[in-house]
Amino acid sequence: MVRFANPDALYLLLLIPAGIVFYFFAFRWKRRALQAFGNVALLQKLMAGVSRGRQRLKAALLLLALFFFIIALARPQIGTRLEEVQREGVDILVAVDVSLSMNARDIQPSRLEKARHEINSLISRLRGDRVGIIAFAGDAFLHCPLTLDYGAARLFLNALETGIIPVPGTAIDRAIEVALKAFESSQHNSKVLILITDGENHTGDIEPVLEKARDQGVTIYTVGIGSPEGSPIPIFDASGRRTGFKKDERGEVVMTRLDEVTLERIALQTGGSYFRASGSEQELEKIYEKISQMEKQEFGSVRFTQYEERYQIFLLIGLVLLLIEQIVPERKRVQQEWKGRFA
Repeated sequence: MVRFANPDALYLLLLIPAGIVFYFFAFRWKRRALQAFGNVALLQKLMAGVSRGRQRLKAALLLLALFFFIIALARPQIGTRLEEVQREGVDILVAVDVSLSMNARDIQPSRLEKARHEINSLISRLRGDRVGIIAFAGDAFLHCPLTLDYGAARLFLNALETGIIPVPGTAIDRAIEVALKAFESSQHNSKVLILITDGENHTGDIEPVLEKARDQGVTIYTVGIGSPEGSPIPIFDASGRRTGFKKDERGEVVMTRLDEVTLERIALQTGGSYFRASGSEQELEKIYEKISQMEKQEFGSVRFTQYEERYQIFLLIGLVLLLIEQIVPERKRVQQEWKGRFA
């Protein structure tokens, strides 16, 4: 089977027919110019050393060389090679707060945008670990199951928006419950939940679910998004324009504050650590350093099909044709005839 790693380069093959048309009219124009210059028979005698056939041959060699260079640029890959790769890592679930408070702008451009950027940076650091995403507000659901496909995980991450969960509030306990259920299908001992939220838990006691997490060996790391001083929650219309700020029943603007105490307690009781989101994102490096020290579990052998590069052959043919074109002379040897020259 033949495939091209850079198929867009094949569009350059349109230069071949364009070159043929160019040389056709160039040779035609040259012939007409000679005819207009003077007597054709006399000119042919004067230019007896010029070979039109060799000129056409050199043009053909140039076009053929261009053809093979374009094919080489498209990187043809022929044949396959199977490799077995051992994948070892940790199961990591990232729970992301998508409640309306994540629209707050005390972190630019918003708390949710900062959370998305943090998770994307974390995925870039993963090496063989399975990752999944949980979205939560007043309820929670598994947004992206555990996967080794980091590209797919990023697609799910980009789809996270405030409002995708119709139940208002911030139910951290529900996020942990969904994570524990997702971990039930995992046969590995190393399980990590990274909780990214402003920490304002609007539900009841989270102690029972933390006890379950400890029993299942789930380590929870928490990342606080926001500021303890608080920030108003902007409200947007359907076109994305801000129309005001969220207000309570008394008409006063609601302030959303980072609850670091709750997040520290969650991390402490499950063997994890708490970090506040920063511009340098050092907290992600520290979390991944801790994860890297955990016991790795084998996720099984993955077979990859790799295609063998064959562009070298076409590149060599193009270079040989170009060399031949340089060697072939335009002029041919003409036998000198002196008879009648001075008569």
